[in-house]
Amino acid sequence: MILRTTLFGNVYNFSSVKEVLAKANEEKSGDRLAGIGAASTKERVAAKIVLSELTIEDLRNNPVVDYDKDEVTRVIQDGLNEEVYIRIKSMTIGELREFILSSSGEEIAEIRDGLTSEVIAGVTKLMSNLDLIIASKKLTNMATCNTTIGKVGTLSSRLQPNHPTDSIHGVMASVMEGISYGVGDAVIGLNPAVDTVDSVSNILKAFKDFMNEFKIPTQNCVLAHVTTQMEAIKKGAPMDLMFQSIAGSEISNRGFGINVKLLDEAYFTMKELKSSKGNNFMYFETGQGSELSSEGHSGADQLTMEARCYGLAKRYNPFLVNTVVGFIGPEYLYDGAQVIRAGLEDHFMGKLTGLSMGVDVCYTNHMKADQNDLENLAVLLAGCNCNYFMGVPGGDDVMLMYQSTSYHDIAALREVTNKRPIKEFENRLEELGIMKNGMLTDRAGDPSAFLKGGV
Repeated sequence: MILRTTLFGNVYNFSSVKEVLAKANEEKSGDRLAGIGAASTKERVAAKIVLSELTIEDLRNNPVVDYDKDEVTRVIQDGLNEEVYIRIKSMTIGELREFILSSSGEEIAEIRDGLTSEVIAGVTKLMSNLDLIIASKKLTNMATCNTTIGKVGTLSSRLQPNHPTDSIHGVMASVMEGISYGVGDAVIGLNPAVDTVDSVSNILKAFKDFMNEFKIPTQNCVLAHVTTQMEAIKKGAPMDLMFQSIAGSEISNRGFGINVKLLDEAYFTMKELKSSKGNNFMYFETGQGSELSSEGHSGADQLTMEARCYGLAKRYNPFLVNTVVGFIGPEYLYDGAQVIRAGLEDHFMGKLTGLSMGVDVCYTNHMKADQNDLENLAVLLAGCNCNYFMGVPGGDDVMLMYQSTSYHDIAALREVTNKRPIKEFENRLEELGIMKNGMLTDRAGDPSAFLKGGV
């Protein structure tokens, strides 16, 4: 295993695979903050050259966090398909990139279970933005909860009706408006302001009552801590999806108040008590930089740690996974260019891992980014078949205080890319007069359709 190269007469030596991965990463403010990024463009290119010549076996044998010290590493390594791995282990990361770009989605899917998260991160670092778009578009990952997400030709959305006090009336007003714009086929999912069993249960019930009354085929979820959700479902709350934020290391997951044992317990509790019908009933959110903010990155770069999140999520066959790509702030992704790059990276890595992958295309107000950056990324992701985006009233989340995609954005993205909602959802909206032939009607945006006497 050679960790050095000569470039323009200069010799570049790297101490470890971890350092190669970090310095081969595209520039991110988080890596600079951690002191692990490339010092110059030349050093970055040198690291990419070295990385391209390392093999899948080299990266598998050198995880960025030791197997004996980290349960996320153990989940990723122990979950590998050894038969597939043995077949491809001598392929270099450069050759893997060429294989992905020249092969069909079906051919790529045949080898992905032999790739560790470090390998997936490594090949991502060798790709341009356009490479990531081309490769992502090939990959189709479907999942079924009450309905099936990820079919070719669909673009789904999470209806995010957050409210600063979790007022049921305020939340449901947003739900009605969102559905009236054709948003919510992925899930009606709220980030709670109050993380209590009673509040979570009441909101889940309100969502389910609305879904039943108006025959809306979708899923419900309240994004509380997994322990709160377990208590709620044990007390009879109707729960289609169980949520948890996850990270790429044991230390950082401990900061979220979780570990693999707890996630396993949540999975099996949900499998027994869920109100949904399908085999995919977990929902995870991630985001580059969370391991650095919780001091759990172990000297690894934020992209590689993000890839490890997807390796952990894969254990639970989730219905939804999304990166909240610009949410943490400029300490980790400084500006619009870094957010766009990270969104394309995360989407590709999630898809290559085999996940039903979405993106919360977003930014915080103290970041050097704006609405145009958000819209640029959304169009790029929609073009490479991202499974779903967020639908936030006005694109401005009044509880989490950040900017994301709006109800109107979802409609526009579907129109631009000639995509439609999940079929059952679209059929029901046609019955309600909200959509026709995949387009919103004049009745769209009128939530009175869901008030008494409105239908």
